[in-house]
Order: sequence, then C-alpha cells, then structure tokens
Amino acid sequence: MIRQPPFLPLSSEEGQGLGIDRFDVILITGDAYVDHPSFGTALIGRVLWDAGFSVGIIAQPDWKSGADVAKLGAPRLFFGISSGNVDSMVDNFTPNLKRRSDDVYSPGGIPKRPDRAVIVYANRIHERFPDTPVVLGGIEASLRRFAHYDYWQDRVRQAILADAPADLLAFGMAERQMVEIARRLSAGEHVPSLRDIRGTAYTMEIAEWRSHRPPEMVEIPGFSEVSQDKAAYAQAFALHYGEQDPVRGRPVAQPHPKTVVIQNPPAPPLTTPELDHIYELPFSREAHPSYKQPVPALEPVRFSVTSHRGCFGGCSFCALTHHQGRIIQGRSIESLVREVTRMTKMPGFKGIVQDVGGPTANMYGLSCDLWESSGACRDKHCSPACRTLHTGHSAQCELLTALRQIPGVRKVFIGSGVRYDLVLADQSGYLEQICDHHVSGHLKVAPEHIAHNVTTIMNKPPQEVFDRFRTRFSLLQQGKPKKQYLLPYFMSGHPGCTVEDMIQLAEYIRDNNLYTEQVQDFTPTPMSVSTCMYYTGLNPFTLEPIHVAKGREKQVQRALLQYREPRNYRMVVEGLEAAGRRDLVGRDKKCLVGAGPGMTRSFLGKHRGSKK
Repeated sequence: MIRQPPFLPLSSEEGQGLGIDRFDVILITGDAYVDHPSFGTALIGRVLWDAGFSVGIIAQPDWKSGADVAKLGAPRLFFGISSGNVDSMVDNFTPNLKRRSDDVYSPGGIPKRPDRAVIVYANRIHERFPDTPVVLGGIEASLRRFAHYDYWQDRVRQAILADAPADLLAFGMAERQMVEIARRLSAGEHVPSLRDIRGTAYTMEIAEWRSHRPPEMVEIPGFSEVSQDKAAYAQAFALHYGEQDPVRGRPVAQPHPKTVVIQNPPAPPLTTPELDHIYELPFSREAHPSYKQPVPALEPVRFSVTSHRGCFGGCSFCALTHHQGRIIQGRSIESLVREVTRMTKMPGFKGIVQDVGGPTANMYGLSCDLWESSGACRDKHCSPACRTLHTGHSAQCELLTALRQIPGVRKVFIGSGVRYDLVLADQSGYLEQICDHHVSGHLKVAPEHIAHNVTTIMNKPPQEVFDRFRTRFSLLQQGKPKKQYLLPYFMSGHPGCTVEDMIQLAEYIRDNNLYTEQVQDFTPTPMSVSTCMYYTGLNPFTLEPIHVAKGREKQVQRALLQYREPRNYRMVVEGLEAAGRRDLVGRDKKCLVGAGPGMTRSFLGKHRGSKK
C-alpha cells in the first residue's frame, strides 16, 4: 500500500510521482480540493487511501466539455461523484432565486459549479467512460434519493438515480459504504452484486422488482403519483422518513416510469474507534498547493475539530435525519487531544481552536438507552423530558478542559450552535464553563421563532424555554469585565408562519433588543419535513393543512424579520397594514417603523396606504 501523501493527486503527473499509473478510484467534486476533514471529498479520499486504494481527484472540472473529467483516465474500480460540501442549487442561488456572484468553496470565490452538478458530472463521465461504474454521493445526491420537490423549478423531480447515469448512490457520510464498494469491485464482483450494501440506493428494472420484491420492503407512492397528487407526496415522505433508522429501518422502493429506485437501510453508525481513526488521518488542513488564490471556506474551519456526528433534535427544516441520522456518534477525548496536539505544530496555528463540535455542539457524549437495541424512536422525537435520554454535559466539559490544557493552545472556542433546552436540563455547570472559557464574544443559539404554533411545526422549543435560557445566560454576565452576547438565529417564511406571527417575532426582537443579523428566509431543500410542508401545504404525518407563505407574502415576512433595515420600510408597512397593525407605524417607542410618505402595496391585493 502506498503511504498517505501530503495531498491526494490532482493530476496524472502527481500520481506518477507516487508510482501510480492508473488510479483505483477517481473522485469528482464541485469544490476546490482542500485537504481538511470537514471537506467531504478529502475525507472520503483519505479513507479510501487508508484502506489501500489509490485515489485521484478532479476538482471543479470544466463541465461544458468532457475533456476535463477525462484528464486522469479511467479508474480501475469506479468514479465517485459529488457536488461538494454544499448542494449546488443552494450554493448557486439565494432564497429569492437570484444567482449568487461568489462561491466560498472555490479559489478566489469565483463560481465554477454547474447547476445540479451531480447530474452534469455523471453525464460527462458516462459520455467518456460508459463502461466504468459510477457512484454518487455527498449532500446533493444523498438528499435526492427519492422523488423530491425542486424549489428552483417549482416542481417534483425524479430521484437522482432516475436522472443521472449512475450505478449506485452512497447516502449519508458514506465512509463504510465507499470502502466496501471498492473492496468488492477489487475482488472481482460486478455492480449488480453490490445491491446488499447498507447505506446505498440503486435502481432495478420494474419487471425484475415485481418478481423479486422482498416481503419486508416498504413501497411508497411512485413518481407518477407524487408529482400529480400532493397528498400522495406527503404520504410518500412520511413513509420513507420512518425508515431512516439504522437499527429498525427497512428497504424502501419507489417506482418511476422507467425504473424502480430502492434504498437499503442506513449504514450502522461508526464506532468511536472508527471515528477516531478517520479524523486522525494525516490531513494537511490546507488547500492544494496548485491554487493561486485562497479558498474562502477554509479559513473559518482550518483549526476546528469534529467531536461527533448525528443530531437527535429533529428540526423540521433540517434534513440531517436523512443524512447523519439521529444517533450520536462520538469520538474519544484521547483522539481529540491527539488531533489538536498535532494542529499546534502546523504552520499558521496561533493557539486558537476555532470550533469543537458537530451539528449541535453540546450533543457530544449524549446517549439514549434504546439506541443500540432499538434505534431512535419511530413515534416521538428525542427531548430532555425523555427518561431514556442522558442529557448530562460532563463528557463535553471534560473534553473542553483537556483541550485547553494542551501546550500551545490559548483558547478553545465553540463555534457551532448549542441546543439551549439541553443546556437547561444539564446539572454539570456546562453553561458556566463555556461562558468562562469557550465563548469568544457571541454564543450561537437557534430559537428560529417564538410564536407557539410556528415553533411547534418547526419542532423547536417554545419561547418560554428560550426566555429561561436568556435569563440564565444574562445572570452569568454579571461582573464580567467583557460582556458576552447571544447570537440568535431567526427564520422567516417557514410553513405554518403567518404575517401576524412575524409581527409577534419582530415585537419580541424589539422588546428584548436582540441582534438580528443572523437571519434566514426559509429555503425549501430536498428531504426536509418543512420542504414537504411547503410544497404540499400538509403536515406529512397528520395530513392536516398548513399555511404556506409564498411570493409577496414570503418577501414581506423576511422584511419584518429585519424591520430595522431602511430598505425594508415599505414592505414592513405593507405587512403591518395587512395584519391590521398600523399602530406599529409612527413615533411611539413601541412602533417598529416611523411614519413616512408613500403608498404601500399589499400582498393581499388591496391598497391600504394613502399618499400624504
């Protein structure tokens, strides 16, 4: 086996310098190649290399011709295709569907990623190498493994395997799947024999599927139904959502006009030793030296470490349930200490660990008595009130203490968000410790909203919980020479949210003098519960109708969230008038905006303003 190189090869010349005439696997990505464990292509590439396979990378190929994807030749085993760390459509467009002018995952921030990058790259590969297996992976492919609503075309699209010429789709983080695919192909197996790998999806001819369908397989409404019937779409979503647990999940099949897409149960969670080994591979934490301009996405995470995977929060607008899952997979303290110790010897390290965390920073070390035997519960979400969920933060407190005692480390920060309802349930002094040592000035939290009906639909804690947390945080600031602040994330336009709800949130922001730069206009992305609600207007688990703001109303809701911005004045007044809240326009200290001239145009189709 060839030892791990400083960087994985981007060219045939680099490969030849390592004694490689033909790569075993070639990975194609929409990102620049950054050799850092938070960049998926680097992670998968290092894992495959560690398993004994040579890996070449084609980063951001020229997608308008097939020449670039052919520059490394044909791999011995397969091509792996990913859009990169982000969904190409989310990366290329704003929530208002305007094309972005930059891409932080590209050298110099210059966009190079095509729309629907996975399909584009797969077509280019198939044109040049029709007989070489193709495996799709990464966030874009993973969350399009069933028929899905496409916000950018405002229609339901087929599962990505029905659109892209590929043999397999490895969903989730996929290290285990990718190594098994490589080993079995290297042993002489053919692609059709790989249909039993957990954490993968594949296609099958309709006639073959009808005659060989396993009895435990769950069939969900097919593309023809879900693209025409919103209730069928909601039902299909609820069915496949219920099978995303690695312990109790069953195979899921969805018929399409020319094929059947089949998802195997998710791969088992990685063990602590497996995670430790992966993250201690020799990542350089640098962009490939061939780049003449910096890759902006690297700097905020260069000296950060991943402590765990998974999130049991179950926020409706997040698709993590379908990607990393609800079961927490944690690393050992010893491994994280070794990783940070290695970081201290790297060029550019100035004693600051930028972040220690995962999807939710303070879920490190948390566990449930049922996960190993039964998986995450099918009929309820995890919460601090559950008796089988252990919410003590002592493991993370021990971890953070160990990291800040490493020679050469001055500060260890938590840059990821924390789940404040879990903090309130903790008795280990966690909040006191992070405020004393691990908050750089702002602590990120994500209440998202405060209207009860909206937080219920979002599956977020109610306002009272956030208020208790704010009070506790504020008490800890007493006597501090340099005060810290909460950085709350709020969202507009979420299904179930009305203009009246947004006014309630705006008044809450006003009354509590909260900072509102970190806001988000809800963007429907594949495979989240909220996206299903946005498209169908239904709660997929109850089929009850839900209000959905679209068009002008959605814009007005966003403006109300940032009512202090002068550019939003007219839309804020429009929303207030439509809700019968003209009392919030004027000079009183309770008003959201001052009185001004001009007529406002109501999204309800009525002109309620008047010229003065």
